[in-house]
Amino acid sequence: MKIKRFLLLAFCLLLPASGVAIELSPEELVRDTSSRMLIALKEEKAVIEEDKSRIYALVSDIVLPYFDFHRMAMWALGRHWRDADPDQRERFVAEFREMLVRTYGSALTDYSDETILYLPLHAEQGDRDVTVRTEIQQTGGPAIQITYSMYLTTDGWKVYDVSINGVSLVTNYRTTFASIIRKEGMESLIRQLENRNGPSG
Repeated sequence: MKIKRFLLLAFCLLLPASGVAIELSPEELVRDTSSRMLIALKEEKAVIEEDKSRIYALVSDIVLPYFDFHRMAMWALGRHWRDADPDQRERFVAEFREMLVRTYGSALTDYSDETILYLPLHAEQGDRDVTVRTEIQQTGGPAIQITYSMYLTTDGWKVYDVSINGVSLVTNYRTTFASIIRKEGMESLIRQLENRNGPSG
């Protein structure tokens, strides 16, 4: 299984269906909503095969309220966030969000019925920043550890990072983005993301 499939699955496991109560604990949220999303993927399979843009619409409609893309984008830029002007920050957040939507959306059709294990949540009552751990069981291969960094907001729990076998999604992007900014500047990075997110990207 390719790494983008792990990332796609990780993304999907945190996609709450409408009406999920924000009072759910992070662990309950992952467990409850993963089954809903996986069912939805199967139900939409025929539509997706006919119209790929349906993937992006599904991801956009379901995901965006539950991931803190602003925080993820800020961390992905690291120290370069402070150097960006307000307009650059706004455009970067929008393109970074769109890139993730398209990345996971494009990988939707690669998903197959892997077994998901939900590990006990190690957190104290009142904690507002937690890590939810899961494992994806592969046939003929080692288990893949997927962890979600989540924090409690006034709108409920939100994800601000995903790690695959200990490798942070945000940190991975930070390394790539920093290299582009050092060589070509912030505007070049934004343009590259815009091109990637375009119709032919």
